[in-house]
Amino acid sequence: MKAMILAAGKGERMRPLTLTTPKPLVRAGGVPLIEYHLRALAAAGFSEIVINHAWLGQQIEDYLGDGSRYGVSIQYSAEGEPLETGGGIFRALPLLGDEAFVVVNGDIWTDYDFSVLHQPIAGLAHLVLADNPAHHPSGDFALVDGHVQDGRPETSTLTYSGIAVLHPQLFDGCSAGAFKLAPLLRKAMADGQVTGERLSGHWVDVGTHERLAEVDILIEARR
Repeated sequence: MKAMILAAGKGERMRPLTLTTPKPLVRAGGVPLIEYHLRALAAAGFSEIVINHAWLGQQIEDYLGDGSRYGVSIQYSAEGEPLETGGGIFRALPLLGDEAFVVVNGDIWTDYDFSVLHQPIAGLAHLVLADNPAHHPSGDFALVDGHVQDGRPETSTLTYSGIAVLHPQLFDGCSAGAFKLAPLLRKAMADGQVTGERLSGHWVDVGTHERLAEVDILIEARR
């Protein structure tokens, strides 16, 4: 199974850090965020990685190279201008093949064990959902008997962690260009084609300087 790390975001809320450094190369605990993903994926048995990039993307290629020092092989999908999550994945499908693949947002930090994703999925997508963080208390989706449903007021919700297994068929009918992933997932949910699990462990959506500091504290505690 291949894995894709989404690394094309601009990270505007983390300026001035991201004015000269792409967000996935911002350091937490002295290590670029994307490097934690590469090491965790390699430890979990993923050896073929695709990384998309746009803003300051050449820095990502220059830093990570071909991935050999992490024990993986990296291919890059250069976008030039951001295509959003759905469009970025769609553009990279020729590199990802015909089977289901793992997707990880490049701007999260987690100690999640990616090895549990090495199994076939029943449907078009499998989402890893986290407990709702303070900055997103309303959550995104409901997890009911192993299936993910669009959140409703009467149901308890969880937050999409940015970790998923997707099947290329999820993108059937899509066209090249910028588009979001969420509408595709919601359509698949309505058809009962999305399974899910609850993330156990630490997870932080590193979208602000405050949350980056939170990750620093978590990493220091682990050391």
